[in-house]
Amino acid sequence: MIKRIRWFERKFDFNFSSGVFSCIIERLRGTPTRMEEIIHSIPEQLLKIKDDNRWSIQEHVGHLYDLELLHEGRIEDYRNNLKILRPADLANRKTFEADHNSKEISFLLELFRSSRKNFIEKLEELDEEIINRVSVHPRLNQPMRLVDMAYFTAEHDDHHLATIVELSRDKN
Repeated sequence: MIKRIRWFERKFDFNFSSGVFSCIIERLRGTPTRMEEIIHSIPEQLLKIKDDNRWSIQEHVGHLYDLELLHEGRIEDYRNNLKILRPADLANRKTFEADHNSKEISFLLELFRSSRKNFIEKLEELDEEIINRVSVHPRLNQPMRLVDMAYFTAEHDDHHLATIVELSRDKN
């Protein structure tokens, strides 16, 4: 199998039309269902295993939930026409401190589904002017329209879903 590029090594080129916004929303809307399908195929005893100080499968699920407030906050950054988007906590303190392995996986999946629903509702309220509004992404240090931020979020979702699948294969 081809070795996947680490998230922080990825480069992004946002040269697509904002006309794909509704498709990106559907991709984002589908993440909770895809995640649940993947998680339900993994034996429960494998969900909390940590190898080499890396996150467990369950912690990856919790991490996606942890970032939902950042995504919603960035929508507000675009609405407020900020030049630079609020930064993510690159140390992921929230995920490390949340102790997601002490929670039930069904609870984490429901938290993510509910928070993602809120994010989608906020995206669907936006007009074309805001969807095309540009701010600078602080880590990438590049201009990003709101439609690009939504795409970036979907790519991040898929990065973690792929990691979960890889971890489940490694543990079987």
